[in-house]
Amino acid sequence: MEQNNSEITKSNKKLNINFKDSRSATGRRKRSIARVWVKKGSGKIYVNGKEMIKYFKRPAHQLIVTRPLDEVNGTNNYDVKCNVRGGGLTGQAGAIIHGISRALVDIDSSLKKILKKSKLTTRDPRKVERKKYGHRKARRSFQFSKR
Repeated sequence: MEQNNSEITKSNKKLNINFKDSRSATGRRKRSIARVWVKKGSGKIYVNGKEMIKYFKRPAHQLIVTRPLDEVNGTNNYDVKCNVRGGGLTGQAGAIIHGISRALVDIDSSLKKILKKSKLTTRDPRKVERKKYGHRKARRSFQFSKR
């Protein structure tokens, strides 16, 4: 029993990473909000105290998160630390993209042209449409029955 408890405490420890010389930014997508810190480094990405690969299991999400760094050819040049809250994994990945892009622009303003061309600096305004009364979903009606 004692071995199991010690294993749990080891896995729950937060990674203490030094991000004193970093630039921070906030990214948003759907219901997710990401606080992002970016600094020069070796290309490590941490999300909520975990490595990005362990937090985002799907390869599609991993590609989405690294997209701003790929656009500026800085995959191995920057370290990223993110705190994300709200929404699902896709919304969180989108919020991280937005935050990383804004932080990169803050570090080097010459990258803004590249990131803006890829539409990474603009917030995606799409949100879930609310359900209306008399409908099954936002726009989908109930099945019509003649008799």
